[in-house]
Amino acid sequence: MSAPPLRLVFAGTPEFSVPCLEACLASGAEVVAVYTQPDRPAGRGRKLTPSPVKQAALAAGIVVEQPESLKSAEAQRLLAAYRPDLMVVVAYGLILPRKVLAIPRLGCWNVHASLLPRWRGAAPIQRAILAGDAHSGVDLMQMEAGLDTGPVLLERRTPISRDDTGGSLHDRLSALGADVLVEGLRRTLAGEILAATAQPDDGVVYAHKLDKAEAKLDFNRPAIELERQVRAFDPWPVAEGDIAGEPLRLWAAHALDQSHGATPGSVLAASRDGIDLACGEGVLRVTALQRAGGKRISVTDYLNARPELRALCAKAL
Repeated sequence: MSAPPLRLVFAGTPEFSVPCLEACLASGAEVVAVYTQPDRPAGRGRKLTPSPVKQAALAAGIVVEQPESLKSAEAQRLLAAYRPDLMVVVAYGLILPRKVLAIPRLGCWNVHASLLPRWRGAAPIQRAILAGDAHSGVDLMQMEAGLDTGPVLLERRTPISRDDTGGSLHDRLSALGADVLVEGLRRTLAGEILAATAQPDDGVVYAHKLDKAEAKLDFNRPAIELERQVRAFDPWPVAEGDIAGEPLRLWAAHALDQSHGATPGSVLAASRDGIDLACGEGVLRVTALQRAGGKRISVTDYLNARPELRALCAKAL
């Protein structure tokens, strides 16, 4: 007589979590319920919209639960009624109290988008780019009461390139998270107990939630730091800066190691290659931007609308 399948509850909310949900559904475990945050207003009409995880769960015919919190006795009774052997949590967005962590027989796993203990917390992907980290990755972690403090079960690493944006690294880590989860489930379903490695005390850094105010570029800072802001904040909240008096959203830019004697923020050059802006150290070359009320455009299109910039930079030089 074969052993009963592993009973699994999945908890996640954004698009990042969907590949991990799909990995659970394909693993051979029985996904008995999916937990996700309540529907939120979205879009220009602010219409209540189900999360990407909810949409994927309903498409797969899985029961969906959307409690505002897991702190109440009633919410905990409902979760316990599913008799989960394991709970997999991926960017759920709600705190799991100790009593919830103790409900599944095998506890709760978390797929976290950083190499712990670096970048515990809400925005590890963007913080890694902002800091100029050479690598990122995903950790499969056994959850405990602290914020991302649990022991690591499995890990995957990936380099961060100068072309990476918050969006591209997000997508790559989402896929890596599904890969590491597949391995963890496969080995657990085969009867293996995964070795848990405690996180070191050294190297703890917190990835605080992004604030839209951080998107404003300060051209007194080094160009390489501004380049990282532009990359990290694509696709949200999108870097903002003034070019010759016009406030713009800056979608793509790279730092140039060039010296100058110009005032930070002034236009040094403007061509189809980009608009070069003086920084406290080096030059930031902007190659894609967005005007108020407009869409993302190339620098060539922008200069066609502002031909005076070429004359302005000639004066600056």
